[in-house]
Amino acid sequence: MSHPKCRKCADKCGKGKASPDVLAKLEAGFEKLENSNSTSMLKRFLTRELFDKLKFKKTSFESTLLDCIQSGIENLDSGIGIYAADPECYQVFADLFDPIIEEYHHVSRTDKQPATDWGPSTTFGNLDPKGDYIVSTRVRCCRTMKGYPFNPCMTEENYKDIEKQMQEVFKGLTKDLAGTYNPLTDMPKEVQQRLIDEHYLFKEGDRFLQAANSCRYWPTGRGIYFNKNKSFLVWVGEEDHLRIMSMQPGGNVGEVFKRLISGINEIGKTINFVSNERFGYLTFCPTNLGTTIRASVHIKTPKLGADMAKFQELADKYHLQIRGAAGEHSESSAGIYDLSNKRRLGLTEYQCLQEMYDGITEILKAEKSAK
Repeated sequence: MSHPKCRKCADKCGKGKASPDVLAKLEAGFEKLENSNSTSMLKRFLTRELFDKLKFKKTSFESTLLDCIQSGIENLDSGIGIYAADPECYQVFADLFDPIIEEYHHVSRTDKQPATDWGPSTTFGNLDPKGDYIVSTRVRCCRTMKGYPFNPCMTEENYKDIEKQMQEVFKGLTKDLAGTYNPLTDMPKEVQQRLIDEHYLFKEGDRFLQAANSCRYWPTGRGIYFNKNKSFLVWVGEEDHLRIMSMQPGGNVGEVFKRLISGINEIGKTINFVSNERFGYLTFCPTNLGTTIRASVHIKTPKLGADMAKFQELADKYHLQIRGAAGEHSESSAGIYDLSNKRRLGLTEYQCLQEMYDGITEILKAEKSAK
């Protein structure tokens, strides 16, 4: 079965090599990167020899090396600098993706992603029963739908088609998952901003996503589904086709995780997700492979935050990532930080939650004892 019509697709989709225009942009971009003081993984791993090997290649979705590295070329301060333009990029451009993935996720080329295992959600209790430190808990995962490229190569019709399919799925969700889908195309700006401020809704991509061509046709095909309590949400058409999440105030990790499992299983009855045995679920950003699970808390740690070097050292010890409360590339506000598990590949879903749970437990101990 052929995939839906993609960006430049025709009857000969995927055949041939990158166009002269693309090659010219690649050469200029590589020269810019090579002559920069960038410390990105892209610069470290994309040697001239490898560049010359990959620059002509295309996937069957017609994605080129340029589609994958354009954000890292534009934003020389990137940490990673590369995105997958479609699921096949992980194979076609494997010589570049593999070493980046291996270093980031601490896996080897022969490792395979464990089978899905959610484990018993009842293992996890409330990390902060008195509510003194943890503002909220959220667990999310990313999913992409079979047959479609990722953002850089999606057409306007792709966005609309995915949204239409998901609207039908949402109609079938019941009980505590039941809710409404809210397309961005019909949403007043003030409502959008309120949902963004309340940390429910995504906003149009930052400069890294903009440069990756992740925001074309905005806001077409984008929207948010949430249940009555806004404790189960699905983002459609943001960084990945779907971002499915469970969230609530406080630190009850078990309740949040159980709701996510229920939602994922219901959506998976209708929608086929992209995965392979090596990388698990395939997504736009190589940091989100494997389980794609990101379990996080917004937590008040002003004492630890007063010495970010030590705070970072502690977080690294327990494989946690520190972000500002407003998300990636944001600063902390009032001593509140977003802490989450960093590792997603090579672990089961249950292990990701366990790693986050154990790490936050130690962070709380450190904050309470800090002077």
